[in-house]
Amino acid sequence: MKLIKRSIYILGLGLATLMLVPSCNKNFQEINTDPNSSPRVQPENLLAPAITKVVTYNMSRSQRITNELMQVTVNMGDGDGRIFRYDIRTSEADYMWNNLYLQLRNFRDIYEFAEELNQPEYMAIAQICEAWIFSILTDIYGDIPFSEALRAKDLNAVRPVFDKQQDIYPALFAKLEEANTLLRGLNPTFKINGNADPIFGGDTWKWRQFGNSLYLRLALRLAHKTELNTPAIIKKIVDESPIIYPIMLNNDDSAILRWSGSAPYVSPFATWRPADWYGPRSASFFIDKLNERSDPRIVTWVSLADGDYFGVPSGYPVGQPPVAGSALHTGLMSNPLLGNILNYGELQLILAEAAVKGWITAQPARTYYERGTVAGIELWNHTVPSFYLTSDLVAWDDSYSEFEKMELIHLQKYYALFFTDMQSWFEYRRTGHPVLPIRSGHLNGGRMPARLNYPIYVQSANRENYSSAVAEQGPDDINTLVWWQKP
Repeated sequence: MKLIKRSIYILGLGLATLMLVPSCNKNFQEINTDPNSSPRVQPENLLAPAITKVVTYNMSRSQRITNELMQVTVNMGDGDGRIFRYDIRTSEADYMWNNLYLQLRNFRDIYEFAEELNQPEYMAIAQICEAWIFSILTDIYGDIPFSEALRAKDLNAVRPVFDKQQDIYPALFAKLEEANTLLRGLNPTFKINGNADPIFGGDTWKWRQFGNSLYLRLALRLAHKTELNTPAIIKKIVDESPIIYPIMLNNDDSAILRWSGSAPYVSPFATWRPADWYGPRSASFFIDKLNERSDPRIVTWVSLADGDYFGVPSGYPVGQPPVAGSALHTGLMSNPLLGNILNYGELQLILAEAAVKGWITAQPARTYYERGTVAGIELWNHTVPSFYLTSDLVAWDDSYSEFEKMELIHLQKYYALFFTDMQSWFEYRRTGHPVLPIRSGHLNGGRMPARLNYPIYVQSANRENYSSAVAEQGPDDINTLVWWQKP
């Protein structure tokens, strides 16, 4: 009966192709206790498979969509649906909606089972993961099913309402507050089963740091929206209550599923043919900025072409293909760091922006900026060149305008967010940084897409609530602004 209810519910979300998939993850290597020895699945049995699947989905769309929109790669061609030209097929919207909602149900099961078993550590981790995943969904689509989205046991919610984004974000903050409170009640050295946790190996203190660092990412996204006064949240965490809200302190604290190469932790790209990986070429913006700064990450990220690093201009004129230059390095196909969720470098650059805006005063903006820049390079196992922070294109100057400071911060953040789901696209939509060149071959009027459309089948599976969402948010196309993008 539970499976039947779950299937009906999934259809209500528009996931008709997944009607017969139960909440637990199948075909994942056994890494915990045998679930058959317990009357219900244990939270620790669900956690690692769910996290691994979400990171896999995020990497897939980062490669296919984010890299193309953000001028990391150019999948050369003139046909329809060339994402680097800002031409996005409506079918692209299905993948993240289908897969992330399915895994969200697993995290809700973790929370509910842990609540019954009095395991606050798993309740907290589930809330952090829900906040992480729901934030990605709402930043992709805008208004989405939220309050009724995980009520599979309630047959009245098989066609869930779409909640407004301005209501979803405070609820995500509440999840992160609950998680911090639950973890605060544990001894800082408390561990969960390390085999159940592919991110932190069971270290609940690091989960607490990750949750609060995620809180800062999401609070910054809304900082320009006066309705929620999220600069006060940022100040509370950083300046006023850092002991209550611990955050990441170094690269070792970064939330990364580091692919080991041993099943089940094998990078989803590891099985690709090199010829397929070399299909999209590196974009000139991505390569040129690294070259100009003598950034050592270029040797890890980009392949040589005719003995040099050179890219393809995104938005090159239709019908005038340039020489295909460098591609992303094949070593990335199995690189452990592509499983990034939120790293210390990104966090420091979040704090740099908050300091520039005057929301925090614990450290000067320059300190945060330089820490984030150094961390971004060192994370990839490179030594920061002695001249790097003082070179003309990198050096911080307090006399710079806010725009110039934001450009410095967000170029480094652009690289810190390399292969981090769709975060660099979200940040560009929020700030317009780093400034990307727009050329004649960019379609959509040269406008960066503001969102993805809702999956087509949601229109029929949940027509009434879909229609209400469109009436509230605006036309269901790539140019309708989500709430946090609106003035």
